[in-house]
Amino acid sequence: MQAAYAQEGWDVVSRQIFQLMVSLAGVRPTVWRRVLVPGGYTLDRLHRVIQHAMGWRDCHLHSFDVDGRQYGEPDPGGELALRDELDVRLDALVGKGDRFRYTYDFGDWWEHDLVVEDCCAADPDERYPLCLDGERACPPEDVGGPAGYAVLLAALADPEHPEHPTMREWAGPAFDPAVFDSDRATVLLRRCC
Repeated sequence: MQAAYAQEGWDVVSRQIFQLMVSLAGVRPTVWRRVLVPGGYTLDRLHRVIQHAMGWRDCHLHSFDVDGRQYGEPDPGGELALRDELDVRLDALVGKGDRFRYTYDFGDWWEHDLVVEDCCAADPDERYPLCLDGERACPPEDVGGPAGYAVLLAALADPEHPEHPTMREWAGPAFDPAVFDSDRATVLLRRCC
């Protein structure tokens, strides 16, 4: 494994790994993930980690808010003044115990609370990033934010609900809001991040 890290330019001994708790704000029951990511990841790579760990499909814009500073993909003609996420490493912005926010889909406005639970040295026998744990499925894209997701959950839970057939068809027969597979999330993370 050390040869693989050396090819990537990583020093295995000093490589710092961040354990992040990612929780979707405004949703009950809570949807959350616990991930391990290299501290040297730039925020654009962290964006991909969050997308794949949560189960989003990266169909919308996003931003990070760290101590009141906004980071994302700069849009020279856009309304948001974002610092370029490609230029900023995670370990340059936050440390153990710090909290920050990630917002995905400015229409549905999915806010994610992120907490740096721990920082540790990389295990030379482990591949990163990885998803340690989590609960509940990610809401479907374009469901209408937390309020729309609450309506979907209520309709799916009650076969007598007037919206049940429509919502079941829209969400698809395979959608189960209670199901999350951390091993599958890790496979996606390793392919795409």
